[in-house]
Amino acid sequence: MASSTPVYVATPVHASAPAPALAPAPIPAPLVEPPKAADGPGAFVRQVVDYASRQTPGTVIIDTKNTFLYFVLNDTQALRYGIGVGREGFAWSGEQTVARKAEWPDWRPPAEMVSRQPYLPRFMAGGPGNPLGARAMYLGETEYRIHGTNKPDTIGKRVSSGCIRLTNEDVEDLYERVKVGAKVIVLPGTAARRPSQGAPPDAAFRSPDPASPSNRPSVANAQMLSSGPKIAEAQ
Repeated sequence: MASSTPVYVATPVHASAPAPALAPAPIPAPLVEPPKAADGPGAFVRQVVDYASRQTPGTVIIDTKNTFLYFVLNDTQALRYGIGVGREGFAWSGEQTVARKAEWPDWRPPAEMVSRQPYLPRFMAGGPGNPLGARAMYLGETEYRIHGTNKPDTIGKRVSSGCIRLTNEDVEDLYERVKVGAKVIVLPGTAARRPSQGAPPDAAFRSPDPASPSNRPSVANAQMLSSGPKIAEAQ
């Protein structure tokens, strides 16, 4: 005889499938910085470039407009450096020679500069804090120099009163290459052109007869292109 006691049957409990394990977050790859240029963006890194010139190897050509200095290697190549040049009113062009060279030069601001900036020191010994930087090459009998700088961020800019500046690393390299007596050609800022733009950049300074009186270098060749005072400024 069947029991009248109700029988309760429990609903089977189905175990839920375990949640899929979360994939571990990817570990970010370490940042890899691209090689940095020496104290300047890519275009101003010291490098050998194609450069058509009939100047004697060892000649220095300064492209004021494009803020490059070329050290002539041969008829078709030059070593190019990025430079800082004279600001508006202090640009000049012409031909000079390297009269002397100095390592970690002292700085004596010219009287004209002191009159404009009376806070400047009257003398500063050579060293890392000196605005002339690690080396200087003095041009003829002028106040102009090719020198280093303790402000590498000014390369590629027009900031000086006529002097040409390079990073300390570059000016040390150039210093070892340039000889006393080397020719320095400063192209006009309004007419300078890159090597790929037709005639070689130094074409305007080629002389069919270098011995001709009209072609002989003189201090007058280094003329200001404006009425600005002819002085050297390192700041």
